[in-house]
Amino acid sequence: MKRKKIHGIILIFLIAIFLAACGGNEDKGTSNENDGENLDADIVTIATGGSSGPYNILGTTIGELYSSEFGVNSRTQTTGASVENANLMKDGKIEMAFMMSDVVTEAVEGEGNFDEPIDNINQIAALYPNYVQIVTTANSGIETFKDLKGKRIAVGDQNSGVEVNARNLLEGHDITYDDIEVDYLGYAEAADGLKAGQIDAAFLTSGLPNASLMELSETLDIKLVTIEPEEVERIAQEKEYFIPMEIPEDTYGNDKSIPTAAIMNALVVNADTSEDDVYKLTKTFFDNLDKLESSHQSASDISLEGAQEGLVAPLHPGAERYYNEQ
Repeated sequence: MKRKKIHGIILIFLIAIFLAACGGNEDKGTSNENDGENLDADIVTIATGGSSGPYNILGTTIGELYSSEFGVNSRTQTTGASVENANLMKDGKIEMAFMMSDVVTEAVEGEGNFDEPIDNINQIAALYPNYVQIVTTANSGIETFKDLKGKRIAVGDQNSGVEVNARNLLEGHDITYDDIEVDYLGYAEAADGLKAGQIDAAFLTSGLPNASLMELSETLDIKLVTIEPEEVERIAQEKEYFIPMEIPEDTYGNDKSIPTAAIMNALVVNADTSEDDVYKLTKTFFDNLDKLESSHQSASDISLEGAQEGLVAPLHPGAERYYNEQ
């Protein structure tokens, strides 16, 4: 009788061990499943632009999503924008960046601001158009693009995407930096310069609306300078990233739409980032377009359907995998 009782206790003990082992395996399986949602990288640094620009606002939003979704240290880096972002990518100091397509084109081809091609820039998506917004005051006497000649002009931060397209558009109208007084000013500084009468006009190339230009329009009688569609098309024969577009009526209190040039923005990634990581980063980006649009209106022009239109750098295999699934 005593022996049966001992055998019973041993049997219960063995069953308990077996169940614990099964439970351990189940927990381990759950852990692996969670690990599958993590990234190979521990840090995802996103280079943006000036603190008041759409790049920074959108970058901050997506960085917070990546941190929450994957438990990584994802943060934005405020920069002088596109040219600096390309060089940071070349040096392996960032994982992702917002850049204008004109600068991406120069970077991958080793032209303009770049002495040699940068071969570790891959693209995730074409985003939304950056509108060239040339602003002056109503009493400046500037009526057409060619009236910029001889004036003091803010062309964006030095080596920014704004400065690159300003220089290209000026040259396309036979105006060089020798023909104007150049000020290298970001959005907020350019708006302040116009308000103070220190400059005659400024290039503020960004998504719509530009926060600095919105604020300026509330306190100053401004005028937006037209770039005629036929001029944009002529310049685009050499600079293919320029497209004719219009700044809609009443964007800044303007009573009619303003023809101008636009350049698509690009979301780029370091080519050395793993395929799995870029797949997850791309998926999370497009799964949260509503949150991006809530953070800045320009994101309303981002779409999955248009993400592969106008790519100017090699598409990363991880992004390609995501698109092939859709």
